[in-house]
Amino acid sequence: MLFHSPDICPQYFKPEMMKTYLFLFLILIFTACSTKMVRTKSGLHYRILEKGSGIKANAGDEVFIYETTSYRNGTVLYTNYNSQRPVKVLIGGNQATEAVDEGLRGMKVGEVRELIAPPYLVKRKSYPDNVSPDSTLVIKMKLDKIVRK
Repeated sequence: MLFHSPDICPQYFKPEMMKTYLFLFLILIFTACSTKMVRTKSGLHYRILEKGSGIKANAGDEVFIYETTSYRNGTVLYTNYNSQRPVKVLIGGNQATEAVDEGLRGMKVGEVRELIAPPYLVKRKSYPDNVSPDSTLVIKMKLDKIVRK
């Protein structure tokens, strides 16, 4: 039996502890699955990190968001999380990338979403020096306020 081998940390792998290990393993799996990643028709992936409350943001709404954009390796390209002022975006008004515009739809105030945006959903007319046009980006957004028009 692998877990009872005297060569592999015998103080940790005792047969009477197997139920405990199994229980901890199941908790780990359940926790990992509780923030399910959703894939939309466009190819955007997102997950809800914190639930919000109230009405859902829709096309035509002005919203105020905090946002951090980074590469998949964690290198931050832009953030306004440490700012006192959220960014104002008109959903459907071509004021943000397609990924951000799509990711905002259906969000509630206080909700935090993490988007995994393929290059074709984060295309811009011009790119800042620190952004590669063919990169998949990770965008974390927190919806601060909805102004219904």
